[in-house]
Formats: sequence, C-alpha cells, structure tokens
Amino acid sequence: MKENERICSLKGIGEKTEGLFHKLGVYTVGDLVRYFPQGYNVYEQPVLISELEEDHVMTVGGAIYGKVQVGGNPKLQVTTLYVKDLTGTLKVIWFRMPFLKNMLAGGGQIILRGKVVRKGDGLLMEHPEIFYPSTKYQEKLDSLQPVYSLTKGLTNNGIQKAVKQALLAVEFSGDTLPENIRRAYGLMGYQEAMRGVHFPQEKEEFYEARARLVFEEFFSFILSLRLSAEQKERMLNAYCMRAQPMMDQFLQKLPFDLTAAQKNAWCDIKNDMDGIHVMSRLVQGDVGSGKTIVALLAMMYAGLNGCQAVMMAPTEVLARQHYQTFETMFRQYDVPLEVELLTGSMTAAQKRAAYRRIESGEAQIIVGTHALIQKGVTYCRLALVVTDEQHRFGVRQRETLAKKGDTPHVLVMSATPIPRTLAIILYGDLDVSVINELPKNRLPIKNCVVDTGYRATAYAFMKKQITKGRQCYVICPMVEESDALEAENVTDYARNLQDILGESVKVGCLHGKMKQDKKDEVMLAFSQNEIQVLVSTTVIEVGIDVPNATVMLIENSERFGLAQLHQLRGRVGRGKHQSYCIFMTASKSKETKERLDILNHSNDGFHIASEDLRLRGPGDVFGIRQSGVMNFKLGDVYQDAAILQKANEAATEILQKDPYLKEKENILLHGVIETMQNKMNLETTL
Repeated sequence: MKENERICSLKGIGEKTEGLFHKLGVYTVGDLVRYFPQGYNVYEQPVLISELEEDHVMTVGGAIYGKVQVGGNPKLQVTTLYVKDLTGTLKVIWFRMPFLKNMLAGGGQIILRGKVVRKGDGLLMEHPEIFYPSTKYQEKLDSLQPVYSLTKGLTNNGIQKAVKQALLAVEFSGDTLPENIRRAYGLMGYQEAMRGVHFPQEKEEFYEARARLVFEEFFSFILSLRLSAEQKERMLNAYCMRAQPMMDQFLQKLPFDLTAAQKNAWCDIKNDMDGIHVMSRLVQGDVGSGKTIVALLAMMYAGLNGCQAVMMAPTEVLARQHYQTFETMFRQYDVPLEVELLTGSMTAAQKRAAYRRIESGEAQIIVGTHALIQKGVTYCRLALVVTDEQHRFGVRQRETLAKKGDTPHVLVMSATPIPRTLAIILYGDLDVSVINELPKNRLPIKNCVVDTGYRATAYAFMKKQITKGRQCYVICPMVEESDALEAENVTDYARNLQDILGESVKVGCLHGKMKQDKKDEVMLAFSQNEIQVLVSTTVIEVGIDVPNATVMLIENSERFGLAQLHQLRGRVGRGKHQSYCIFMTASKSKETKERLDILNHSNDGFHIASEDLRLRGPGDVFGIRQSGVMNFKLGDVYQDAAILQKANEAATEILQKDPYLKEKENILLHGVIETMQNKMNLETTL
C-alpha cells in the first residue's frame, strides 16, 4: 500500500469514518502514520493508597469496600465507589457511568488508573480506567499505550487500530536521512522510528524513536531555511537609505530615553538598511521590552527616505492600536508622514480609498492585518516589511508580504523568550537582535502564588483597583463547563463575577470560540475602559496594549506552561501604575509549588524558559508538549535543545559537501525539502 492512498483503503474505514479523520487533517495512509500520539498512558506497578500523590495519574489496587452508589441528577449522574487496602481507603468517582453499579456489584479486588485530585481534606480519584478483575492489568503492565487527539465520533481505540493496520500495510518510500548522518548521530531508521513512536515496547525504544523523528523535523526545517537564506544573501539592497536629521530630532523629543538594548537594536536595523544587502532581521524582546518603538523608528526611517513601510499585526484590534499610536506620535512630534490602516472589516469603499492612497504613495506608513497581502493592494516603493509576533504568521506569509515590493527589507518582532543561540538556528534566514531589558519607567510586576481560599481577598483587591480607575484581567483554562475536568471556565466565571462585583463594574467575556469581529469588539471595549474586568481564555496572550490594566488573576495556574503564564502576565505592567499578577491554584503538589515559585520570584522571560527546561528534565517527554514556537509536530525547542544543536551541525556538514543536495544519497532529502517549501508557498496563497 502506497503512502498517498486514501485511508478508506484500510479495512474498517468507510466513508463516514474517513470524514471524521479528515477533521483531524488525516487524508492518506501517510498522513495517518504521521498522526503522532499527543501522549502515552504508562502502565506501571500499582501503589498503595497511602502513596498516592495529588495531581498525578497513578495506579492503585484494593478491595471494593461497601456498596457502589449512584447520585447526582439525570443530566449528570455520579457513580461513587470506595476502595480499601492495608494503608487506607480511597474514594473514586465516575461521571455518566451508572451501569458500573451492576458491573461492580460482586465486590472483590480491583485495579484503577486515573488522576488523583484533592477535594476538601482528602484525595480522590476521578473517572479512572477500570481493571476488573484485577488480573486484567497484567496484560498492560509496563507498557506504553498511545493517546491521540480525537474528534467526536472517533475513539482512541479506533485510531490505534487504524494506525497499527497502516504501519503493517504501508510501503515507505525510503529514509530521507542519509545513512552517514544516521550513523554519525546514532539514529534509528525511519520505519523503525515510526513504529517505535506509536507503539513502543519499552520507554527506551520510545526515547530513541522520538529522538530520531525530532532530529529529522529540525534537520529538514533548518535545511529549508538555510537554502532560502543562501538565495537571499545574494539580494542587493534596492533601497539604500540616507541619514535623516529628523530621526535624531524625533528621539530627542520623546518623553523617555531608549534603553541601551533598544539603541543597539535600532543601530543594527539602521546599519542593515544603509548597507549593501537587503535586511532580514529578527528583533527578539521579552514582553513589555519596547519592541514597538524600535519598529516605528525603522518604518519612519524608510518613510523619510521617500519609501513605504508596512506592519502586519496578528489581530485587527492590535493593528488599529498601532495605527493610532503611530499617527498620534507623528502629529505630536511634527513628522511629515501619513499613516494608513488596512483591515478585513473595513467596507469596500474604505478599502478602495486606502488602496488608492497606498498605490499613489500618499500614505507612507501602512498598518494592518492579513488584508495587507490581498491581491487588490499595490504598493509604491515598498522598502520595509514588519511582522509583529513572528510565530503567528510563519516564514511564507511574511515572504508573501515581502513580494508585494521589490525585495524590501524584512523586520520580524517576537516576544518568544528563546535563548540567542537557539534563535540564531531557528530563525536561520534572519539576523538576530535582542532587547533584554525593560524601559526605565516600568515598575516590576508584583507576583503572588495563592490557593483558592484567597479568591475573596483577590476580588476585594481587584475592586479596590477598579475604584482607582484601573482595570483587571482574569484568565480561565476552559471556555465552558466540563464534566471530566474540574477547572474554572470563562462562561460561568464571568457571570458569577459580575454578580459578586455588582452593577457598577462591567465584566466582559472573551474566548476562542467567538467570531473574530465579536472578539475585536470586546477587546476594543476593554481598551477604552468600557469593560473593567475581562474574563478570558489564553486567546488574550497576543492581545492589545492596555496600560490602564494593573491586575492579572490566573485561575488554575497549574494547568498552564511557565512560558505561557509569563506571556499572559505580560498583558499588565505596561503603564505607569504598579501592576500585580495573582497565580491561583487548587493544587498542593510540590512540583506545582516549585514551578509557580519561579514566576513568583522572576519577571525575566529568558530565565523562566531555562528554568522550565530544567524542571521538565530529559525524562519528561510523555505528552510531547508544544512550546508554542514554530509549530513543530514533535520537537520542542526548549526540551529538545540538544537535538536542535545536533541537527544544526548536521545541516552545516551536509551543505558544505553538497550545497544544492544534488548528490545521489541526498536525492530523497532534496525532494522532501522541495515539497516542504512548495507546501508552504501553497498555504500562503490560499
């Protein structure tokens, strides 16, 4: 069976099931074998009840104690069981599984595997997997069972069966990694790795399989960037800039001084734009480090040299905010440049007028969203392209924007705290500038980690801030209530908080399931202080600059990664007022306390990222977490930093020997890189 055959060619997959797989992005047999598990269930020896630890998935054995009870209401029935061993008694609950009452009525020994949580003063196990009789557990002991992302109608067991069948039937086209690279870095073959990552017989096999596939993912990505960079290095600067006295005048008029790091970044950009070759530069800075003013200087420099500059923002509200900021500053400091806004929600007449001003050159600075790369937009001497929040766009999207001009300079802004050594590898087509200090007028955010008993105090503190004219964020991990998870959700939380704070305070609600125009409406209202408290999911992570917001309360903070918590915290502390971040958690585990204490004592994103890596450790790969950077399927740039370095070495080595990947042993690899680049180009044009 060929990799490009439809999945309906597999036994047991009909038209309906094929449609469900399509929802997961799986269309061919090749797609299926590359649909990697999101984690694994590790079946280890059962522990005693006294050895159970909160917030861990664990296995416990014991005797069924007393009768199985079914309570709750018709909409949410709760089945309760007690299990006893020599060290204690454990309460166990299941949701919507009343049939267990009859199944377990005979009593006897049972083994359960599930999440241990704290309710009140005691521990209980929620919705565990059941092995009854207990001897059934022996079949899975010491094994790793893959867990896949699902869609309604597909079960984990169903995907497992389909993947097993595909791995046995598919004829792999060959190994794209040359044999000399595999030998040099001790990597297993492709076919062996695919089987090992889906159905490893032991942990060591999983480690080796995943390392091989992560290496290949990084290796292909780096080669693709390097080959693109080789072409770009030959591009001469068509827009050489001349010194503009107004730049120094503008900097002198600003009510603040640039930090040393901002000055260095601006110097790098100016030298690039004055130089022989086209600029391709990444400005990497922590949240709140002042990247926007550096971007403004670059755009202003292009405009004063008789050229155009564009900035593409990830959201319409942020684009509008940049537009208003730039226009206000130009008017305030007598800069003779016109700023234009272009977004998807503008009317056809507004767009036509904007297109006309852009094409004629009347507008020199253009700010917008994806509307900037639509077919109807024609630029006049486009010399600089700035993209905000690099990982929201991707390499090919910014290239599409760049193609709107005659090889313009490219400036990318990112708040992702990747160590410089890794950033140079990951952004191989870009030079890197780092802004690693905060503006002098910023007060450090005050942090505290508290349990849920502090919630009433937190609300009182928020209300006190609101009476001073300030605003607050509340972050919840879920959009709506879930039977299986006990975590705060945006919908109910916003309603309850409105009741608690009273009619004098306006509470807003924001989440990813809302339509974009509704999200923009809510964020705009919050930016104008029409909403005082915004209850949101992590959709606010890349949001707008609201200097008036001084409190960030993050519920169930143990459910978020450290880097994400730091990004969320960066929504406050952007104005002259003292800001606060409250990390609330119901967890009492030592691991949670240690993780959150890092945030409690540091506002440095680079330090937090390195500490996150230290705490995970090399063994913590179950779950194959995503860091939010670059959208790698398996690789994590923090966790797999060592593999990334090796992949970079291998890429350097192979390009030195075969710069265009034309040698016989690199033909398959060349095809993969070419396909990857074509796919990126296609995705950009859609």
